[in-house]
Amino acid sequence: MNSNNQLNTSNQQTDIGHTLGENNIRVLGLDIHNPVFMVSAVLVIVLVVGTLLFQQQAATVFSDLRVWTTTRFDWFFMISANFFVLFCFAVAFSGLGRVRLGGEDAVPEYGYMAWLAMLFAAGVGIGLMFFGVHEPVTHTLTPPLGIDPAMTEAAKTAGLSSAIFHWGLHAWAIYAVVGLSLAFFSFNRGMPLTLRSAFFPIVGKAVWGPFGHLIDIVAVLATIFGLATSLGFGSEQIAAGLNYLFGINPGKLTKVFLIFIIISIALVSVVAGLDKGVKRLSELNMGMAGALMLFVMVAGPTTYILVTIVNAVGDYITHLPALSNWVGREDSAFLHDWTTFYWAWWIAWSPFVGIFIARVSRGRTVREFITWVLIIPTVIGIIWMSTFGGTALDQLFNDGYTGVAESAPELALFRMLEGLPLTGLVSAISVFLIAIFFVTSADSGSLVIDIITAGGKTDAPVQQRVFWCLLTGFVAAALMLGGGMASLQALTLSVGLPFGLVLLLMCVGLVRGLQDERRRS
Repeated sequence: MNSNNQLNTSNQQTDIGHTLGENNIRVLGLDIHNPVFMVSAVLVIVLVVGTLLFQQQAATVFSDLRVWTTTRFDWFFMISANFFVLFCFAVAFSGLGRVRLGGEDAVPEYGYMAWLAMLFAAGVGIGLMFFGVHEPVTHTLTPPLGIDPAMTEAAKTAGLSSAIFHWGLHAWAIYAVVGLSLAFFSFNRGMPLTLRSAFFPIVGKAVWGPFGHLIDIVAVLATIFGLATSLGFGSEQIAAGLNYLFGINPGKLTKVFLIFIIISIALVSVVAGLDKGVKRLSELNMGMAGALMLFVMVAGPTTYILVTIVNAVGDYITHLPALSNWVGREDSAFLHDWTTFYWAWWIAWSPFVGIFIARVSRGRTVREFITWVLIIPTVIGIIWMSTFGGTALDQLFNDGYTGVAESAPELALFRMLEGLPLTGLVSAISVFLIAIFFVTSADSGSLVIDIITAGGKTDAPVQQRVFWCLLTGFVAAALMLGGGMASLQALTLSVGLPFGLVLLLMCVGLVRGLQDERRRS
């Protein structure tokens, strides 16, 4: 980089630091970004209080909101998700893929396994535990694309492909767009690690004013509601596991109690920090999840699972065009209840996962980033779904066992384990694993929210993360009481809709930034 460019970058960084410094205020030892912190906190608190005071009305409103969003804007979510996949591959395999996050001399802060463990635990850990068995079986019994619902080979391949579709390239492409944009503008341009930074090439210094405040506030809301949804799924599955093992009542109060127990444990990790808290728990997560998957492979129908893994790759690719299309679909219920919901959920979840991935990705090239954030997690998802879902399908097709097919979603994993040795022990370990995924999501989520509401600072006082960790728990508990999972899902969809537009604009800013970086090198 020549001296003029170095001077320009230095001036830009000084201007940015000065602008953000003017907006940050100190209150009771907190270092908060005004107005993002206050507006976000007030909006979330008002929602929580309103939901608790008017539970019946809230449940009705949230239910109607979900139907309206999924049926009226299915086209928007489908087009956007498809575009993000194509965009990521185009960037990775172009000359822009050689750009290194942090500059040519930047060195990765974490090794590949630690990096993968953290992004995977933060991204989809709880969800894969919840849906890894349930979804392949459900989609096989009620297959998409107008396929005969009889238990045929066509229904089975479409069912497994559909489950992989929802957790594969599209989901991780959404995460990659946000993560790559924020990593680039933070590490290569010295900008704060907040969503507004990705819009600097589009609107310039306006990102430090009301426009940027709005972007970051929406990001905070998206993160909180997306995190609350995953925490809801986790509490449901833990409650179901405790009921299955010990007969504990899995009602709403039990789920709320579990939310606060896990949040309390997460606070310990929050205080410990990123390296001692999230990193270690994420590595523990991946180790336990890998051991559980290996156990199912060995104790279950090993040959069937291995064949399913190989076939699933081709089946996924074969079904990908039809599942990605929204025009003239015969399976509107599947499209709206599953695919549209997932795309909105991933978009709402993307500020959290994207910022977290960006935070731990310095030193990677763009091509390396997309490979490890998009392709490798998709491959792991295929193996996971083929192992857990494949075992359940083998039990259904070849053994006639209907335990999974007739169970509630949160019980599917435990019903599948009934057909394997050491059922009680492995089920108990699974409950513990889900709880640890729960903890890492809450911890890393509070870290991300704190970064946004502190103006991009990664070293804000720890009590701010404690505040957001506790508030996220209250949101999940309040929405669980005020309509259950339907409320959590509806709010995720509502925030995902406007944030989808934000992600599309981020792609424009990212390309401009990467092109400028290539010209400088």
